[in-house]
Amino acid sequence: MKLLLIEDNTAMQTTLQRSFERRGMQVVLCGDGARALDRWRASVPDVVLLDLSLPGMDGLSVLAAARAEGLATPVLILTARGTVGDRILGLNTGADDYLAKPFDLDELEARVRALARRSAARPADGPLTPEFCGLRADPGSGAVYLHGQALDLTVREAALLRALLVAPGQAMAKERLSDLVFAGETQVQADAIAVVVYRLRKKLVGTSAQLVTLRGLGYLLKDSA
Repeated sequence: MKLLLIEDNTAMQTTLQRSFERRGMQVVLCGDGARALDRWRASVPDVVLLDLSLPGMDGLSVLAAARAEGLATPVLILTARGTVGDRILGLNTGADDYLAKPFDLDELEARVRALARRSAARPADGPLTPEFCGLRADPGSGAVYLHGQALDLTVREAALLRALLVAPGQAMAKERLSDLVFAGETQVQADAIAVVVYRLRKKLVGTSAQLVTLRGLGYLLKDSA
């Protein structure tokens, strides 16, 4: 099992790395929130342990960006923020579990293994990997492929396309799409989603997938072939 530990406290890094490696797990370390997503993509972990107080980018922003990008790795938040409100915020942002510091190492290991088991039991061909008009979203990396070739999309364009691929032919409300595309962002202009739609539509030219605007309803993908 491979773990990605995103934690800036070096003493905590050392303790957890030694503890998990003694238990036969591989641990990849990252102490900077701004570099966390790159390390996440590169290491392809089975479980992510995420601290909330990080330099560069706080843990919740890292988590929100990862989920918007389609990174589906189970996440266990480790933090000194132990209030109910903090736990709810973390879980609503996309965390799978939450453990307040200080914690018992045996309990942490048990939770990590439980998350890994649940992830392994997830159907490989479920809703996280939809296909439509040759388009397929990879659940691990968040990338979208057209007939096996990765499309050159921005993070927001990929998030929008993944959301529409879940239910092709069905309209998705503009507000719901905006929440998915701009997850974790607090200041989003009213027409921001329309800009992303416009740019994505241009990149779908040449495919049979058509991005349609439905006034008052939202957007949908349809097969124009």
